[in-house]
Amino acid sequence: MIRHIRDTVARRRGEEFDPESGFTLIELLIVIVVLGILAATVIFALGGVTSQSAQAACTSDAKTYEVAIAAYENSATNATNAPPANTAALVSGGYIHQAANNTHYIVAITGDSVTDNTTGVNNTAAGTSIGATAGAVWVGKPGVALTNYDLETGATGCGSVS
Repeated sequence: MIRHIRDTVARRRGEEFDPESGFTLIELLIVIVVLGILAATVIFALGGVTSQSAQAACTSDAKTYEVAIAAYENSATNATNAPPANTAALVSGGYIHQAANNTHYIVAITGDSVTDNTTGVNNTAAGTSIGATAGAVWVGKPGVALTNYDLETGATGCGSVS
């Protein structure tokens, strides 16, 4: 049927139909298999990138908090050199743009409240205050106790986000 249609189209164009032209079904199947293998290889190679990017973002946010705390403590307007009371003080003072807000990890400082540690959202409005060390940065996965960023290992805090 297809050869008949191709022959008819070729005659209308004034060409001679060559029955050997075009791709065979086997050739098309081989191309599809090769593309499938390439796609599977790419998907496998990119599988761990999500957890690595979440870990890098957590580390970056924690370091940003550390720098902001140091800037807050050394500010000319801070006569006592006291650490900030919570993340809201850093945001309102212009030391950071906004609080870290991610579903893969939590970054908070002493004095912050995390109302729902299962969602990973740092909410400073209410809840249980975290940490006892003034000016410490706390990191961790949602649903897990937060760890002091300065004392963290690869199994806790930013080293375990996914």
